[in-house]
Amino acid sequence: MFSCKLCETEYVYVSSLCDGCRRIKHFMNIYTPQRVYDILDNVLSRNEQGQETKMKDEIKNEIENKQYNLRNKQIKRGTEEN
Repeated sequence: MFSCKLCETEYVYVSSLCDGCRRIKHFMNIYTPQRVYDILDNVLSRNEQGQETKMKDEIKNEIENKQYNLRNKQIKRGTEEN
C-alpha cells in the first residue's frame, strides 16, 4: 500500500494516483496541464483586486437585502393600517 503521489492523503494499491487525482490527470490529458492550472488559479485563487471586488459585492448585497426588508416592512405596515 502506497500513498497517492499527488494528494498524499489517499492510499493506493496498484496505481500511483487515487481516483480523485486520476480525474485531474485525465483533465490534463484532455486539455493541457497549463489549461488545468489556469482554470484552478482563476477559480480557486483571487488576487487583491478580486478580493476587494468580492468584499464590495458582499457589502452591496447586504445593503440591498436590508433595503428590501425595510420596504417589505413598510408595505406590511401600510396594508395593516388599511
